[in-house]
Amino acid sequence: MAVAIRVIPCLDVDAGRVVKGVHFLNLRDAGDPVELARQYGQAGADELTFLDISASAEQRATTREMVARTAETIFIPLTVGGGVNSVADVDQLLRSGADKVGINTGAIRQPEVIDQIVRRFGNQVLVLSVDARRDPSQPSGFGVTTHGGRRAAGLDALAWTKQAVERGVGEILLNSMDADGTTAGFDVELIGRVRDLVEVPLIASGGAGQAADFVAAARAGADAVLAASVFHYGTVTIDQVKLALAEAGFPVRGPVDQSLAQDQDTGGAAGQGERR
Repeated sequence: MAVAIRVIPCLDVDAGRVVKGVHFLNLRDAGDPVELARQYGQAGADELTFLDISASAEQRATTREMVARTAETIFIPLTVGGGVNSVADVDQLLRSGADKVGINTGAIRQPEVIDQIVRRFGNQVLVLSVDARRDPSQPSGFGVTTHGGRRAAGLDALAWTKQAVERGVGEILLNSMDADGTTAGFDVELIGRVRDLVEVPLIASGGAGQAADFVAAARAGADAVLAASVFHYGTVTIDQVKLALAEAGFPVRGPVDQSLAQDQDTGGAAGQGERR
């Protein structure tokens, strides 16, 4: 039986509040992370991702107290990222209630930390967060950025992703910095390129604007679809996304509210869910 496509809201946290902007700029307040986590848990989210988006730029650890409060509020897997640089950081976040830990800048700075974390905790806890942007100077045409997209890392995004998987990361969170916050749709070319390269679970992020966009990401090869602003501001609900995926032929977790069908363009008919 095919594995269900996971639907994951993302909490981008800055100074204790959930925020969202375009390309990580012009941030708007979207609410309290603990309260939003509770709401998403009740709304049928399959997982929740908590990203402290200023931790690396400010050279500090993720706010563990808030992570602990968030973990106590929900009964679904919680991934936490931001300012993760070492085995000790992962240990502290897992002790605070995280089920998985995301790493980005810390792994670029010191790739061997991936090996160290995997040896200590296993690959199932480690998610590589890749903030990719189109960059004609890189062989694949996609480069890696860090510090919330503020800096170019000088790495080819596809080559870096492959290296990290070979080192043992268990999952890829692929965020298109070109599409982030635009609501113009996921970067399906980028998703497809990474899907062709690695076999670990792939989470698509950046650009969701309507339920049909999530279907397009799944068709391009995503195992999970992640979004922030469209969920935070009520543009699209988790139920509507799951209904769109189900009607496009993809398995989803939990019951689907068929009454939502008339309210949402799904972008595809049943049986059209073949993946690359």
